[in-house]
Amino acid sequence: MLHELKDIIRSAKVAKEKGIKTALASVVSLDGSSYRRPGVRMSIQSDGKMIGAVSGGCVEKEVLRQAQSVFEKGLPKLMMYDGRYRLGCEGILYILIEPFDPKNEFYLAFEEQCVSRKPFEITTTFSKEESKQLEGGSVFSFSNTTFRVYDSYKEDSSLEVFKQRIQPGFKLVIVGSEHDAVQLTKYASLTGWEVDIIAPPDDPKSIENFPGASNYYGISEHDFQSYDFDTQTALMLMTHSYVKDLKYLSAMTNKEVPYIGLLGPSKRREKLINELLEIDSEISYDFLDQIYGPAGINIGAETPQEIAISILAEILSVIRKQKPISLKDKSGGIHQ
Repeated sequence: MLHELKDIIRSAKVAKEKGIKTALASVVSLDGSSYRRPGVRMSIQSDGKMIGAVSGGCVEKEVLRQAQSVFEKGLPKLMMYDGRYRLGCEGILYILIEPFDPKNEFYLAFEEQCVSRKPFEITTTFSKEESKQLEGGSVFSFSNTTFRVYDSYKEDSSLEVFKQRIQPGFKLVIVGSEHDAVQLTKYASLTGWEVDIIAPPDDPKSIENFPGASNYYGISEHDFQSYDFDTQTALMLMTHSYVKDLKYLSAMTNKEVPYIGLLGPSKRREKLINELLEIDSEISYDFLDQIYGPAGINIGAETPQEIAISILAEILSVIRKQKPISLKDKSGGIHQ
């Protein structure tokens, strides 16, 4: 979610500097099923530009049309979209479209919040009642302050409330600089993840060699211990060197991350774990359980691009606590 918000907010800042108005569309409620769930957002600019999407593409044209009155009157409006006859999703979307014109201080506060890697909340009020469908709005609550998205927003306790907690952007740390690391970087960045590249200090490459990467660090195996990890970060070891993988892995034993991926066959993973236990016999089983090798799910991947898809799919399944199966074999709804 955060990477979509970044695009929306950064585009709104640029539009404001050019004198172009922006409206924020937020899915606040859903009856039935839909392509995407409440909490998804997009923006519409008065010049017709749209950033993000609230569905697979069918709803956005109607959102653009409905946003015109928001630009003209400066008031929010609740839009109802019945997808049962158009999307085939058997659901009714409730979308609040509101002016997006926060104070200038908001943009800096948002960027600082993203860098802090701390969660924040967005509270949106709305009403499905016809008499109150031109009321409501959103408030961003950061660590130290709150911001309304438009000045004339008024609180009303009679309105319904949709509250969303936004987690820090998911980060993938790739240790390695070979061709497969380049492909994994591309695909992870397209997914909206932040990607940090870790390479030995004497590696001649730079961030320019990794399209989509957020950062490039020349860090030795010893200094890797000082790199900050959190529960929204996955690690992929792909140095193509058993010795280097072991050294980088040994620097991770006191850190809590949801996923550590290894290249190579399962016997290579077993050998690495055995040597880790020889170095430190008190390593927790929880840490060992988060090591996945060979990394990826079984989709028959062969090329570096296909392997990247396989690895990303496995990381998603781990952090979302889902067992990879075909959706046609899943009982219940897609998002249940």
